[in-house]
Amino acid sequence: MGKLAFQDYMEMNKCWGCGSTNKNGLQIKSYWSGDESVCTWIPKKEHMAGPTNILNGGIIATIIDCHSVSTAIAAAYREEGRGTDTKPFIWYVTASIKIDYRRPAQIDKPVNLRAEIKKVEGRKTFVNCSLFSDRKECARAELLAIRVPSEDWYK
Repeated sequence: MGKLAFQDYMEMNKCWGCGSTNKNGLQIKSYWSGDESVCTWIPKKEHMAGPTNILNGGIIATIIDCHSVSTAIAAAYREEGRGTDTKPFIWYVTASIKIDYRRPAQIDKPVNLRAEIKKVEGRKTFVNCSLFSDRKECARAELLAIRVPSEDWYK
């Protein structure tokens, strides 16, 4: 893709799911593809559920959450017409997430996430996200992200 991922611009992000500097984390990488954000992530054996060939549902929830919130952040920068690496930094938190698990995701296949902004109302951003494995939709989510004033989190 050539460009840095959304998360690579977030130097202050230490998140286990999407923090680019968290060496023990999942380190998902999200990019724009038109009006959608996309992410391809490769599971490891330690991310399995009970059955050894199935991706753990909590891992699925984490990467959907992180990809969706990162999308809300990147969309806010885009809307303000400024680079993702400019200050003051923009930050969002998850207010709510609803995930429908549709089928198991395979542990031995990359997963692909696609998210889109459905609506923005002031500090609220509504994001829809789907997770695919082997080209099949395995999970679908609706997330509400809330913008947090920088003085509340960035020191």
